[in-house]
Amino acid sequence: MTSRERFLAACACTPLDRPPLWIMRQAGRYLPEYRALKAKSSFLEMVRTPALAAEVTLQPLRRFAFDAAILFSDILVIPEALGQGYHFKEEGGIAMDFRLETRSQVDALAPADAVPARLAYVADTLALLKKELAGKTALLGFGGSPWTLATYMLEGGSSDDFERSKALFYTDRTLFDALLEKLTAALIVYFQMQIRAGADAIQIFDSWGGIIAGADYEAASLQWIRRIIAALPRDFPVILYAKGTASHLTDQAFSGAKVLSVDWTSDLAIVRRNLPANVAVQGNLDPVLLNTTPAIVRRETGRLLESMRGTAGHIFNLGHGIQPQAKLECVEALVETVTGWK
Repeated sequence: MTSRERFLAACACTPLDRPPLWIMRQAGRYLPEYRALKAKSSFLEMVRTPALAAEVTLQPLRRFAFDAAILFSDILVIPEALGQGYHFKEEGGIAMDFRLETRSQVDALAPADAVPARLAYVADTLALLKKELAGKTALLGFGGSPWTLATYMLEGGSSDDFERSKALFYTDRTLFDALLEKLTAALIVYFQMQIRAGADAIQIFDSWGGIIAGADYEAASLQWIRRIIAALPRDFPVILYAKGTASHLTDQAFSGAKVLSVDWTSDLAIVRRNLPANVAVQGNLDPVLLNTTPAIVRRETGRLLESMRGTAGHIFNLGHGIQPQAKLECVEALVETVTGWK
């Protein structure tokens, strides 16, 4: 069985001898080869240059036996394609080139049909990766959820309290919905483009879904995710990662997503038992463990694997992205434990 076949079988909840494995942010700052490349090219240059983006995507696969490669890119390419660029602040965090404040600014955002031309470099990167992987390793595309993208656009970048985003939701639902409609349409076109370019699955990052009041999660975020999934090919594997939304897992299970990626605060075995059998789960080792020791990683990875023994539809992953200070020997211990599991 190839890594790609193993990954797709897990998405379909087919019983396997061991779960497939990949980790969020597996291409990035914890790798010395990435840091060496980053010293020569900026992050944005790497994202926008297919040969460089493909190289960064492939770096972790040369070092570790992951079952999937995930496109090296950024969720903020969508706001950029719509006319609102982004950059990284020297002191850390993300800044948009301007902040959305008025109806005229929302109306001035580019239409969805501008996305394929403006993000052609993403399709080109995926095509390079598809050729390089030769059908042996699963290839994942991704994007942010409409709500998560809207928070950056409305706050003007990273935020601690998301006050402006929440205020717009409660005070001017018409304008809020107009922005989310635009983002939803753009993401549908973007994901369709990624699928045509060779993506085997798409992960939607609803990274800030957990900061919405529980009763409002459907209106602010999940309804838009449902629309996106409904517009993609029937039965295409969509993974939904929505950090801090454990109370909404049942609703997410009926969103059309084939896989729910669960953060580390939930007991994954309990989540597996409580969800429909035809919805797979992904996760959910605490990423901080990869900053400790190989022995601790082997112990905790084995404990998670044992808790999922006898279940179908599990993709092993972290409960959030790997941290820059992760130790290579700890990642190796994780990979060896999962791939050697019996």
